[in-house]
Amino acid sequence: MVVTTPSRASNPSAEPRYLRAPVPVHFPTSESVPETGHHLRQRTTLWEVLGLAFRERATIGCDQFVYWDPTDPRQCLAPDAFVRLGVPNKPFPSWKVWERGAPEVAVEILSSSDKRDRDLDAKVDKYRRMGVRELVVFDSEHQPPTLRVWDSVEGDLVERALDGSAAPSRCLDATWIIVPDEEVGALLRLSRDPEGKDLFPTQAELTAEARQAADLEREKRAAAEQLVLELKAELRRRGG
Repeated sequence: MVVTTPSRASNPSAEPRYLRAPVPVHFPTSESVPETGHHLRQRTTLWEVLGLAFRERATIGCDQFVYWDPTDPRQCLAPDAFVRLGVPNKPFPSWKVWERGAPEVAVEILSSSDKRDRDLDAKVDKYRRMGVRELVVFDSEHQPPTLRVWDSVEGDLVERALDGSAAPSRCLDATWIIVPDEEVGALLRLSRDPEGKDLFPTQAELTAEARQAADLEREKRAAAEQLVLELKAELRRRGG
């Protein structure tokens, strides 16, 4: 029988004593997994787009472990991208659902190993247990590239019927869309419109837009200065 000592009874803030030492549960933050250059480009482009668009009101993850069982580190996945709304973006090593809540959105970009292992059904079930509201699966190696979306419905994760290569997000103010890419064939992007005419930009696209706007402004100033010179010359000609 464990007896409370007088010092503990008289000082409730004292550290408690235990009958055995705790056995820590280790949750790894990384794992070495082969990745093609195409897959790296696809997931980092999506991570960059999500970060630029939503980092003020969401935390964005990319290829980081998400754990949903505090007693079993094997219960985890590493989505190619995920979004947890309501929390400004900050760096983190791994994501524990019992501490931070479940991501609303998770994205899987299929690789050759995924198709070979035929494990997509198993992954969908894991994402259901993780608690995501929207699972997006992009297969760029399929011809043509395909987009599939699962929604959380009454505790189940159910695939949505899609028509074409675009799908409105139920969690983000955006549309998932497949766009052609010269380097890797196709990319999964987000657009403000279902036609993909108003894409959420990458940093390179923002830089190019800013440079183009600056060039246009310089051209306008040069044209205005030239017009002033011509008017002055015309006035001198008339006055002379």
